[in-house]
Amino acid sequence: MARKGEPAGIKIIAKNRKAFHEFEILDTWEAGIVLLGTEVKALRNGRCSLGDSYGEIRKGEGFLLKMHIGPYEMGNRENHEPFRPRKLLLNKRELRKIRPKLEEQGLTLVPLKIYFKQGLVKVEVGLGRGKKIHDKRDSKAKQDVKRRMDRELGRRD
Repeated sequence: MARKGEPAGIKIIAKNRKAFHEFEILDTWEAGIVLLGTEVKALRNGRCSLGDSYGEIRKGEGFLLKMHIGPYEMGNRENHEPFRPRKLLLNKRELRKIRPKLEEQGLTLVPLKIYFKQGLVKVEVGLGRGKKIHDKRDSKAKQDVKRRMDRELGRRD
């Protein structure tokens, strides 16, 4: 059963909350990801962290680097390496659109969330521009104002 605010058939494994604080997200794409069997089983147990991960394009293929998928407890010597590079399944048109933007100053391919969609593991990646300290303060102030307004409107009902 889907959680509140997410479409049916989607089970979110992990979100990168830090990404929205650190980056201004300009565009997003949904991509498949190449995984080993023990990685999928570990993801089903929720053993994933997107903390410092980022994407890059090498030789015309997208890769996700520094994403941590913890070892599967029931795995044996065939268990996966937690921080190995994982290939993103993006089509050539998407890669051609992303590559020149990544070559611009200050833009990064950032994973926003990883989830199961109809039994397949998908990653939502976004093109992000790093925020400066004053931008982070502005975002925080806007968030506080919105929270206060919502609280006040809730009291009046």
